[in-house]
Amino acid sequence: MYTLIAGTNRLDSNSAKIGVSYQKMLHNQGIQAELYTLSGLDLNHRSESFIEFETRVLIPTQKFILLMPEYNGSYPGVFKSMIDLCAIKDCWSGKKALLTGISTGRGGNIRGMEHLTGTLNYMNVFVHPSRLPISLVHQLIDEHTVLNDEKTLIAIEQQLNEFVKF
Repeated sequence: MYTLIAGTNRLDSNSAKIGVSYQKMLHNQGIQAELYTLSGLDLNHRSESFIEFETRVLIPTQKFILLMPEYNGSYPGVFKSMIDLCAIKDCWSGKKALLTGISTGRGGNIRGMEHLTGTLNYMNVFVHPSRLPISLVHQLIDEHTVLNDEKTLIAIEQQLNEFVKF
């Protein structure tokens, strides 16, 4: 099972918009993948709704595609809160992850992907080495919130092709 997670709880996030492109590309390869955001998820404690999300989504997933916006030079605290609430061994250990950094700045959240890689390695997650920084994301999405930058689409397709084989 593949799961895409836009690592923020902001509504209408650029991470979720990019996630739609990932989801379509996977679908074109015959791979079903659900896209989730953290909006509406209570991440203050292990609530019944969180345990249901953990049981239905996180535990069965074998391959995660994590779309991480840049927050203060790292990844969002809300994503870290989600990790901290999880049953780590059941949700993460021995699984695989693909990272994409997303920012309106020039760096594409390279630093945040490094931070997240360290966290995931600690949890025994195998992180694919092809981490994709997407910079100036607001310039790559059209008025219909569709990613329309050919070079970025090619990079995503190559990254996904590698991850499918991983």
